[in-house]
Amino acid sequence: MNAATPPTPPPEANGQPRNPLHGMTLEKILNELVAYFGWAELGERIPLRCFTHDPSITSSLKFLRKTPWAREKVEGLYLFMLREKRRGGG
Repeated sequence: MNAATPPTPPPEANGQPRNPLHGMTLEKILNELVAYFGWAELGERIPLRCFTHDPSITSSLKFLRKTPWAREKVEGLYLFMLREKRRGGG
């Protein structure tokens, strides 16, 4: 018995339409966080040297790309920021 194979959905249907991180670069995420919180609050919320001592996008990206656990914290804060914006908190 040979069952028909269901058609493969187009790639965009296989994407992550409800994932707000999908298609976002780390640089774009970091720029939005800095614009929303500023470096001082970002450094308080995620105490990383690259946010608290002479912070810059370039040095932060370099560190975050090499440090998966720190990147996860940044992505989590970005998702929090999006929820806050949706609720009208920012």
